[in-house]
Amino acid sequence: MRFQPIVGTLGYLWDQVTDEVLMVRRNARPDDDQFGKVNGLGGKVEIDEDVARAMGREIQEEAHVRVDEMSLRATITFSDFGPNREQWLVFVFLITSWTGEPVAVNEEGTLEWVPRIRLLAACQGDPSAVEQLPMWAGDRNFVPLVFDDDPRVIHGTMPYDADTPLAWHHVRL
Repeated sequence: MRFQPIVGTLGYLWDQVTDEVLMVRRNARPDDDQFGKVNGLGGKVEIDEDVARAMGREIQEEAHVRVDEMSLRATITFSDFGPNREQWLVFVFLITSWTGEPVAVNEEGTLEWVPRIRLLAACQGDPSAVEQLPMWAGDRNFVPLVFDDDPRVIHGTMPYDADTPLAWHHVRL
C-alpha cells in the first residue's frame, strides 16, 4: 500500500537558560483528536509552503512568537495514527531562539513551560511525570532524542494501531 501522508511539523521551544520546554496542554476542544494530551506545537504544512516556513508559521499562530533559530531534529512517519488512523510525515524541530513572549492560551489549549527534566522523566515512564504530562505514548521514544547532544537528524517510523504505538525504528544520519 502506498504511503500518502499528511505532512506536518512539531516544534519544541527550549529555553536553555531556565531549561524549560514550551508545551501545549490540549484542553480547549473536547472534539480534538488530541484532547487531554500534552504536546509540542505544530500543525499541517500548507500548499506551496516548505517545512521550515510551516514550522515558523505554526509557532507564530500558536505561541505568538517569531522563530529566530531552529534545527531539524527528526523526520518521522506515523501510520494508522490516532482515532482517525491517519498517515503522517512529521518534521520535528528544536527551537532555541525566538522573539516575543509566548501567550498563555491558544485555541487548542493552555501553553505551559515544563522543566525539561520533568519532560524526560515522563518519557522514561516516571509515574508522577506521566500523570502530569499525558503525551502520546509513542512520543516517549523520540522526544529524548530531540534534546540529546547528537547533532545528526533522526529518521524514524512509528506504526500505530489508533492510539497505541506498535514499534519504533530509527536511524541517525
